[in-house]
Amino acid sequence: MSQALSMFNSVGASAFSNLACQMAPYFSTITPTITELRPGHAVVEVPFRKEITNHLASVHAIALCNAAELAGGMMTDASIPAGAKWIPKGMTVEYLAKAKSNIRAVADGSGIDWETAGDKIVPVDIFDAGEVKVFTAKITMNVKIA
Repeated sequence: MSQALSMFNSVGASAFSNLACQMAPYFSTITPTITELRPGHAVVEVPFRKEITNHLASVHAIALCNAAELAGGMMTDASIPAGAKWIPKGMTVEYLAKAKSNIRAVADGSGIDWETAGDKIVPVDIFDAGEVKVFTAKITMNVKIA
């Protein structure tokens, strides 16, 4: 089990989310809560706040990217074999609708072979409070097996 997953299971969502933001401070800009974490799956919830909105009063594009990267990264970390390492290499995104509420980023790596090294394409979808898909990302994670 990954160290991150072990910590999540030990301290709970709120404390773990605070720890994650201390390890990677930029994530704190979106005030995320990692609500679910297990191999192949992660969910990050982000409250709607004026500080993360754009000129259209919707969640800013980069805040959406930030939530997607956090969900994808946490899920990757929980999914790879012990001793393996990962790093994001790239991200392709689509903005599907304006997000004018809290958002929920869902990373689904259930169809990915985590036992081999190489580039893995991690899908992340973001939904608003009405369950409308507002954003989708494909994040390329490079995995090195120890």
